[in-house]
Amino acid sequence: MAACFSFSSAPAKSPFFHCLCPLSSLRVRVSFWFAKGPVHLFSSPAKPLIRCRAASVTTVGASPSTSPVRFRLSNLGPQPGSRKRSKRKGRGIAAGQGNSCGFGMRGQKSRSGPGVRKGFEGGQMPLYRRIPKLRGIAGGMRAGLPKFVPVNLKDIEAAGFQEGDVVSLESLKEKGVINPSGRERKLPLKILAEGNLSIKLNIRARSFSAAAKRSWKLLIAASPSFLGERSG
Repeated sequence: MAACFSFSSAPAKSPFFHCLCPLSSLRVRVSFWFAKGPVHLFSSPAKPLIRCRAASVTTVGASPSTSPVRFRLSNLGPQPGSRKRSKRKGRGIAAGQGNSCGFGMRGQKSRSGPGVRKGFEGGQMPLYRRIPKLRGIAGGMRAGLPKFVPVNLKDIEAAGFQEGDVVSLESLKEKGVINPSGRERKLPLKILAEGNLSIKLNIRARSFSAAAKRSWKLLIAASPSFLGERSG
């Protein structure tokens, strides 16, 4: 169903107003006819109104049957619409942002160039020099550097090992599970507990996380003949 309103004058070349208002899409078209041709103006389409109850709201992209996804640095990101591009500031009246374009009349911040550096407080001792230094890796100490090459059980399961194979640093490198570089090439292997194993494997590692040890104990209690060699 659509409503159409038309207004026209008797002369052929005189301007007339024509308005189309289809109720289905809520989009308005306005046309102005002049001697050289029509000029069309469109309004933005109205956004649909969505109403839902709190009980029926579910997480987007996740089904109730799947396990919850852990937050990691690789899957974190801003919400859609929360990050906007900074507006390009002009100079002068022609930029359409006022005479001074928000920079004020005079001063260092109104001139061209980078202005003052970050953290500058006019010459007094800045905040980043007043607070005490951090300890550990944040302060440049070696105590916070990694001591192991961590590998999860799910990565070992997805690597395609056969039953009875030996899982070590060398075999994980051959499978492409890990690719240590620099000082990490001299670090030992550590097994983490995310995921499960479905076959018997001989794992040779220097350390196991507490959760991995707990899952191993439960697995041994359920099937004593499941666990293979475990060195370290």
